[in-house]
Amino acid sequence: MTDNRPRILIADPVAQEGIDLLRTVGRVDVRTGLKPGEIIAAIGDYDALVVRSETKVTRPVIEAGRRLSVIGRAGVGVDNIDLDAATERGVVVVNAPQGNTVAAAEHTVALLLALARHLPRADASMREGKWDRKALLGTEVRGKTLGIVGLGKIGSEVARRAVAMEMRVLGHDPFVPEDRLRAIGVEAAPLEQVIKESDFITVHPPLTASTAGMIDREELAMMKDGVRLINVARGGIISEAALADAVKSGKVAGAAIDVFTQEPPAPDNPLLGDPRIIVTPHLGASTAEAQERVALDVAEQIVEILQGKPARYAVNAPLLGAETLQVLAPYMAAAEQVGLIATQLVTGTLTTIEIDYYGEIADHDIAPLRAAVIRGLLRPISEENVNIVNASLIAQSRGWNIDERLRSSHEVYHNLIHLKVGTSDSEVSVGGTVEHGQPDIVILNGMDVDLVPEPGICLLACDNEDRPGMIGKVGTLLGNADINIRSMQVGRRSRRGRALMIIAVDECPTAEQVQAVEAIDGIYNVRLVRFY
Repeated sequence: MTDNRPRILIADPVAQEGIDLLRTVGRVDVRTGLKPGEIIAAIGDYDALVVRSETKVTRPVIEAGRRLSVIGRAGVGVDNIDLDAATERGVVVVNAPQGNTVAAAEHTVALLLALARHLPRADASMREGKWDRKALLGTEVRGKTLGIVGLGKIGSEVARRAVAMEMRVLGHDPFVPEDRLRAIGVEAAPLEQVIKESDFITVHPPLTASTAGMIDREELAMMKDGVRLINVARGGIISEAALADAVKSGKVAGAAIDVFTQEPPAPDNPLLGDPRIIVTPHLGASTAEAQERVALDVAEQIVEILQGKPARYAVNAPLLGAETLQVLAPYMAAAEQVGLIATQLVTGTLTTIEIDYYGEIADHDIAPLRAAVIRGLLRPISEENVNIVNASLIAQSRGWNIDERLRSSHEVYHNLIHLKVGTSDSEVSVGGTVEHGQPDIVILNGMDVDLVPEPGICLLACDNEDRPGMIGKVGTLLGNADINIRSMQVGRRSRRGRALMIIAVDECPTAEQVQAVEAIDGIYNVRLVRFY
């Protein structure tokens, strides 16, 4: 009897539980270690492909998969899969973004307790034949303050466990509403307060331009004497050299590091030479349960797709219908830029998100535009892949309530996407449209502007007094720093009142240079926007 069930190729080692589930719906072949030419030759016979990080699913592989309908990544990152090629061929790519959440949270707590009780040093001491209890006096975590930077899935799970251990938890994540933090027992706080008041600090944001080196010498100097730091997120969020020096000086009592800027770290990495620094080889997701969970998550989604159902964690967007694509495609790029700018301009904790769609675009399905706005909002602060399929789910997971309105027309623009983001400090508004086929930012905080975003350039948004000499002072400072100004626009709410100076520059200024601009008399604040 002919077996007409779907054929599934598993090209990397995955947990047996996932394989068993896939075998309930199809014929499964486990063929690990295939070379690029071998997988290209084999893939044409399969309907689904499962990989981890070892196998590279390139465009030639996808194009050779004439029957391929789904690719499953048993893990989070999808850098080894050509998403554009998959989307073009109508192949759905799914991953398992929540499979390692508990494992990473538990590893964080394990390191926290190991730091508090000197467990690695105690073990090493015993193996050397010593019985030195006085030198290994620990500290209880009950009643101590844990500072958590980044309250996504993993940070939130760490918070729940810390609360159960009767710790006071301070949390900083401007893109998680305060009521959501309160619901899990976290006190929302500015980053500076978290740094100054915490006995233990753990970091859980993604590694981006804004989070690289976010804990450096200046931040370490602000901390309590005897603070302990933990990083199970990404190498580089905490400056390795600065942390090693702070432990050596005694400012930091200890640290626990699971991730490094270079993995494996070089033998001369400064974090490896001090017994007060616990180091582990990127074990955050390394539990049998986590590996089983990601395998099951991916297998369940492949089963759903093969049965004609939508996937929970689709990574690539489905192709849009020709009519919708013709109208909305140019505005999806504008929508993403609107969100990208808003995220980098806001201060304080996010409270509201409002999107208004004006003109002909409001007559179509706005789901692609909503997804593009959400993708832009998240891009500077998250590594999540956002598309039409998962955009609403990702927004909900962060506690975002998005208020959307459809408007038949705008008094100035034929089509316009207007985003307003409210925070505990202020409100940011950005409006974007399309001119000559390119995204054009035309509204910024209520003022008319004309800005064409280009990858690689940066934007300085200076909130300042409207008085003579302001433009010259800023221009001179940037010139002295050899930063080339490509364009400058100024808008104001009233004469001699408050004004907004928008400066596009070819070279992104350093944090110190931005602070120098902000220190100019008459400048209220400066925000740096990077275009991707």
